Amino acid sequence: MPRRIARTTLSTGIALIIAGSLPSAFAQSTDAKPDQTTDKVVDIGSVNVTASGSRIDRPGFNAPTPTVKVTPEDLQLSTHTNIAAALNDLPQFRGTVSPQTHTTGVDAARAPVDLRGLGVSRTLVLLDGRRFSSDNDLASIPSILISGVDVVTGGASAAWGSGAVAGVVNVQLDSQLVGTRIDVQGGMSSRSDNKKQYISAATGFEIAQGRGHIVIGGEALNNDGILPKSSRPWLGRTAQLSNGDGTFTMKDNVGYGNAAIGGLITTGVLAGQAFNPDGSLRPFPGYTGASLIQGGESPSNDDISSLMTPQRRYNVLGRLSWNLTDNTSLTMDVRHSRSWNRFPWFGDHNRGTGLKISVDNAFLPTAVRDALLAAGETSFGLGRFNSDFAFPDIDYDRRTTQFTVALDGVVGDNWRWSGYYSHGDNQSDLAAPGFLLTSNYRDAVDAVIDPVSGKPVCRVTLTNPNSGCVPINLIGHGAPSAEAAAYVTGTPKRMTNTKLDAAGLDLRGEPFSLPAGEVSVAMGLEARKEQIDQKVGAQDLTKSFSTWSSSPMAGSFQVREAFAEVAAPLLRDMPVLRDLQVNAAARFSDYNSSGAIWSWKYGMTNEFFDGFRGRFTRSRDIRSANLSEMYTTSTTGWSTISDPLTGTSISALVIGGGNPLLDPEKADTLTAGFTWAPASVPGLIMSVDYFDIEIKDVITQVSAQETVLRCIAGNQAMCGRIQRDGNGEIERINSNYVNLAEYRTNGVDLDLLYNLPAAKLFPAMSGNFHTRVLATWTDNLTTFDGKNTFEYVTSQGLTGGSGVPRWRANATFGWRGDRYAAQARARYISAGVYNNQLVLTNGNIPSYVYWDVGGKARFALAGDSEVEVYADISNLFDKKSPLGAVGSPYYDVVGRYFTLGARMRF
Repeated sequence: MPRRIARTTLSTGIALIIAGSLPSAFAQSTDAKPDQTTDKVVDIGSVNVTASGSRIDRPGFNAPTPTVKVTPEDLQLSTHTNIAAALNDLPQFRGTVSPQTHTTGVDAARAPVDLRGLGVSRTLVLLDGRRFSSDNDLASIPSILISGVDVVTGGASAAWGSGAVAGVVNVQLDSQLVGTRIDVQGGMSSRSDNKKQYISAATGFEIAQGRGHIVIGGEALNNDGILPKSSRPWLGRTAQLSNGDGTFTMKDNVGYGNAAIGGLITTGVLAGQAFNPDGSLRPFPGYTGASLIQGGESPSNDDISSLMTPQRRYNVLGRLSWNLTDNTSLTMDVRHSRSWNRFPWFGDHNRGTGLKISVDNAFLPTAVRDALLAAGETSFGLGRFNSDFAFPDIDYDRRTTQFTVALDGVVGDNWRWSGYYSHGDNQSDLAAPGFLLTSNYRDAVDAVIDPVSGKPVCRVTLTNPNSGCVPINLIGHGAPSAEAAAYVTGTPKRMTNTKLDAAGLDLRGEPFSLPAGEVSVAMGLEARKEQIDQKVGAQDLTKSFSTWSSSPMAGSFQVREAFAEVAAPLLRDMPVLRDLQVNAAARFSDYNSSGAIWSWKYGMTNEFFDGFRGRFTRSRDIRSANLSEMYTTSTTGWSTISDPLTGTSISALVIGGGNPLLDPEKADTLTAGFTWAPASVPGLIMSVDYFDIEIKDVITQVSAQETVLRCIAGNQAMCGRIQRDGNGEIERINSNYVNLAEYRTNGVDLDLLYNLPAAKLFPAMSGNFHTRVLATWTDNLTTFDGKNTFEYVTSQGLTGGSGVPRWRANATFGWRGDRYAAQARARYISAGVYNNQLVLTNGNIPSYVYWDVGGKARFALAGDSEVEVYADISNLFDKKSPLGAVGSPYYDVVGRYFTLGARMRF
């Protein structure tokens, strides 16, 4: 007979799966690496693949650290088209990077996750227990192949490696799929935008008389997004305007006050006059010289750029499993994904007084020239909204390919081993046609009449006939010629390649027993190398652009790690100490970039009485800077900034980037809680867990608004990141990565699941009622930069901000029968403020509840085939987000949304 290999988790527990027809499997396991077939023993003769690195196996109730189990049914509740979007609905997560939060950023195509609001880089994301390339982009994994997701909500660096400061998300693939699945869906908002078309398919089959198994799956998505931002007027064209007394008020219909479509004269006798398309002048309503004003003709990028960035992507994954011997299995994976699109980004405008037009400009109307000469003026400042020739598109293309080979086997009766090697390659290309070229634009604007030909020429041409300069007419919307536009604009380009090479080898088993049970141990070695190589366009190299240029970069780091874990049952079947277990882990990590560092953890669990278990974990977690934090350059976008120094609100260019001199982080984490499954209430299980995380030498990217506020509070290092013009107005803000002194958060997670047979309430009714409530209460989330402490709890409306609500909860209620099912879901966000660092007269945000409803019907086809038709309405009551909360990770900016789809199985 073939040997049987037990699929085990990586630390001290496996998921507890509550029997019965539940809406989701509820798990409380350890911070160990859960496997894709947790709590299952399979015959190696039928080919089964273990996630390399799995270590110590313990029943789920023994978990010292809480783990939330997310099943395919959970992921289908809101018909999300990637795992990250579904996980971001859970209260433990914050949707840091998404098409909603990165409306003008280059990262909108990515779909990572962020536990505790501590940042994407502090959540370690794994695929079948292994790191994967593409910046933890969960949109690169076919959703249809996912059998579940285990979310470890606590520090776990000792068991998993660097990066698991906030926790671990382990995505598990369905390696045993037999048959074919197809899922097709479409959707759109009640405003007939954000239209999506989505299809996914997977198939699995045995080969070589059952000795091998092949699984192949993939998906494709096309989503139109929402353009422009002003299609939701309570979001687009909103800004905080100064009241002149140190307070600000959030207002709608705000645009540039120092630039106009067609051009605005901002200095001299004609200040406040705007050009019509024919060159004549008109008054610019509301002109005061302020950067931003409400109403009038004030133009805004929000009238063109996206509220939800469009998406196009596909991904495919194939897995071959093969039994080499009765005791050894081989697995090979190949994964490829691509996301790409092109859509309006942000305009390269001239605002204020920086652009000068001379009185002898070739395109200047005679009436304007005469008025200037009569006033003794030789030039004027021109503020121009360049939507007719310099409103760049963003054109991006991200491609990832990863290959993995793994071996798993057994030695003797008590030992299991695993080893793997993986190589991933991610290519991310970006082009943004339409940015202004500094010297070309300067020369083209300075146009005069050629005394010989009588035609407009660049002044530089008079002394350099071979300059190639093409004069540009900026007087009136549509005035620039196509030839002039081509001469003064170029295309910034950035081609970034990142690579991941990772390998691991581990051994785990139960070498001996104590009176209370078997002692489990695990040990192993891991190593990885990550590298980045970025090339840029020729014009970027010469810094030819006025607004933005990328820089080439290259860098890498290597880390070698050794770890050990132990789990031991100490006491059993004693009063109060009915099942006392302890566990511990240690990891030594040696980075060539930042040196050697230790991480460790210890914990214990105990059953106090039947169904009631307590747990406690203490850990030291570490994280070294990743490639993006060390080497990334020139991430660019525009953000509206309230400036207490000048008492104004402006739209400033924000430049992000990396810092190769970053120190590693060290975090101290404590979790304590209990699980309870009372025998008196069958079908009920609940857990309550306290967490406390304190991080030193925090690697973080300070937001543009926060940079200004920290500067005003006295942090001179932050002031050095702000560039102001001659009038003291902010022009640009550097928002690259830095080490802050401290980052701390603490709070409580609650999880409740109740399953009740419908016949208990209605004797003639089949199926089951189910309820699940997930909630997180956050006591504090603070940063300390060495001078000032900032509290982020309740600061939850700010675009790109770091705030979290005090309470966030999801409650799902439903019924499931043999053929039909229906559910309703409430998403709760407690009251807060837009930004607690600003005095906003209308900054308070009330509590929010969004309601979603859905249902499905399953029909049998020929043989074992079936089709399931489903429908979903998100934000049923079309609740509007707070004023100005564009880009917030918490509030629905789309409105009521309809999805209709069908799943086929055969």
